[in-house]
Amino acid sequence: MDEIVRQAVARAIVTMRDNLGERLTIDDLARAAMFSKFHFTRVFLRVTGLSPGRFLSALRLAEAKHLLATTAISVADISHQVGYNSVGTFSARFSGSVGVSPSGYRQLHGMAPRIADRQAQPGSGATVRGQLRVSVPAEVGPVFVGLFAARITEGAPARHAILSGPGPYALTDVPLGSWYVLTHAFGTCPHDGTQGLRPFTGLSGPVTVHRGVTASLADVRLRPRHGFDPPVLLALPSLRQAALTRPMAS
Repeated sequence: MDEIVRQAVARAIVTMRDNLGERLTIDDLARAAMFSKFHFTRVFLRVTGLSPGRFLSALRLAEAKHLLATTAISVADISHQVGYNSVGTFSARFSGSVGVSPSGYRQLHGMAPRIADRQAQPGSGATVRGQLRVSVPAEVGPVFVGLFAARITEGAPARHAILSGPGPYALTDVPLGSWYVLTHAFGTCPHDGTQGLRPFTGLSGPVTVHRGVTASLADVRLRPRHGFDPPVLLALPSLRQAALTRPMAS
């Protein structure tokens, strides 16, 4: 990726993070990136996989998740802090993206006991399968793998699984359509000098499931997350805690 583009997108993301409660326009973000509005939108999508507006919305909801799980601030005050004028709109957006209401997320302390797959679309009988590999020497797992309509872990997955670690996966009876395979996990990198757990992510796709298709292959490489990755909005089981208690290879 061109360093000038990386720096421009990074400046826009910093502007988003510093102004989550403010009304930001594409013009504001393009000025922060020092690009024209139209060029900025294209390069931002190329770098992050999302439009600037959708990325900003995801950051706002991710901050709301953090505040709900770590503070006693009211839902109404949190909604205003992250840029929503209507508590009802905030609650609806949060519930649709995270999979549970703001008050329910607070009661769960940010940990989902289970994940429900999308029920609106019937399965096709097709399977999406592949290998999950780690891009750097690391001990990683458990691993969430799910199918989503966009390049963000948001809303109910079409299908999902939680694996003990990297290796083969298979998601069965996948609905017709185009899906991104998104993975999330925590792991340790004992050879790079870092301490503690690091978040890992991976993406493959889109994988298109047509009528009559029996299987589609989609290998995924897990890598350490970076600042250009959209936040994980769907409430997941505590992958971090599971990684902490995972027996390490000898």
